[in-house]
Amino acid sequence: MPKMKTKKSAAKRFTFTGSGKVKYKKQNLRHILTKKSTKRKRKLRHAGILSADNVPVIRKQLLPYG
Repeated sequence: MPKMKTKKSAAKRFTFTGSGKVKYKKQNLRHILTKKSTKRKRKLRHAGILSADNVPVIRKQLLPYG
C-alpha cells in the first residue's frame, strides 16, 4: 500500500501541539487594519486552538502523519 499524501495547504495552516490539539493562526490580520480596534488586533495575534469536533478530520484526512 502506498504512502498517504499530506495535504500541503493544510500543513501550512495547522500544527499539532504536544498534547495533540490542533493550533492555527487566526484570520483578519493581513490588511485593512485601520478600521479594526487595537484590542481586536491584539487578540488576533495569538494562535487559536481548533475545537475537538474538527480534530479527527484534520488528523486523519489532511495531515495523516502529523
